[in-house]
Amino acid sequence: MTKPVVVYGASGYTGRLICEYLREYNVPFTAAGRDKARVQAALDHIPGLDTVDHEVVEVSHETGPLTELFRDASVVCNTVGPFSEYGHEVVQACLESGTHYLDTTGEQDWLISAEERYGADMAAKGLLLSPGIAQMYTTGEIAANLCLETPGLDTLDILVFWKGYPTVASTQTILVNAALSAAYYLEQNEYLPWPADGGLQDVAVPGHHEIGLALPWGGTSHPVWFKNDPRVANVKAVGGVFDRALMQGVPQIVAAVLEQVKDLPLEEKLKVLHEQAAAVRDEMPPRENQRINTSLDSVHASGPLGRAHCVIHGTCNYKQTGLMQAYAAYSLLQQPPRRAGFASACQAFGHRELLGVLRSFGLVSNPVLTVQS
Repeated sequence: MTKPVVVYGASGYTGRLICEYLREYNVPFTAAGRDKARVQAALDHIPGLDTVDHEVVEVSHETGPLTELFRDASVVCNTVGPFSEYGHEVVQACLESGTHYLDTTGEQDWLISAEERYGADMAAKGLLLSPGIAQMYTTGEIAANLCLETPGLDTLDILVFWKGYPTVASTQTILVNAALSAAYYLEQNEYLPWPADGGLQDVAVPGHHEIGLALPWGGTSHPVWFKNDPRVANVKAVGGVFDRALMQGVPQIVAAVLEQVKDLPLEEKLKVLHEQAAAVRDEMPPRENQRINTSLDSVHASGPLGRAHCVIHGTCNYKQTGLMQAYAAYSLLQQPPRRAGFASACQAFGHRELLGVLRSFGLVSNPVLTVQS
């Protein structure tokens, strides 16, 4: 039987969770990666996976073999990052095979590049190009859209916090992003760079007495998604973990790595960045605990004569990511996206629909929305 969904990078932490939630939706899938034994070992840890039709395959990270793998599928969920380094072959294979593309990126430069290089071609084929479907971006996007249901608000101040551990892939992404790309916010619908030496920011975290520490975290996806939204002119997004000591150490780790690679040619620079990321985090984090691994998304939206504030308290940010990826694939198997080509999760599937999915699986509480107009 043809499997309609391919999970590429299924041996990773997030890829495994996507497979787990595809099982919940009873969607047959192919779990793919560059090492079949490693993918199979990862899937062996998913309880009840034998109740859904699936297979494990090994594939080279090249456009040709990936195109052949995707040929009979409808949707690809890509978790192989850093995406600015490894994403192009996957999107090109989706274009050639006529397959919708989803990924979990937090790399702002990859979103901008993906839209510029592939957005129009994907749209012409009626295919969705939706990078960045993940808790760190999509849950905050849901909160922003709840605020924007009140007309006349054009400025978004976005904060995301979570309690947990970075994965191997996310650590690599942080370092590669910091070394090779700028981080932007949106002001009057133009990208402006965050200061290169921008350090930690003190932020007020809703529901907490302690002041939190946050970083621009590569600029995040939000300025890109809202750049072509006529309701919005200004977007700033920052984030961090609740662990204050860990946050205090991040700038020092990044600065030390940047100093080490600053004069190296690109290929050698990437090699060192990967090695340093592995030194920081080379093991898979423990499975999330719903009582411990909480998340918080807060959005202040404002306009000349109005304000709105939305807070979404959640749990298990990686599970939120896995669920939204699986739901997006499940939805695409039944109907076209609301928008073809480059689109965020909310633009493609609807912010209230995605909120309902997260609520139905018990991963977020009812949003706290306060409107002053």
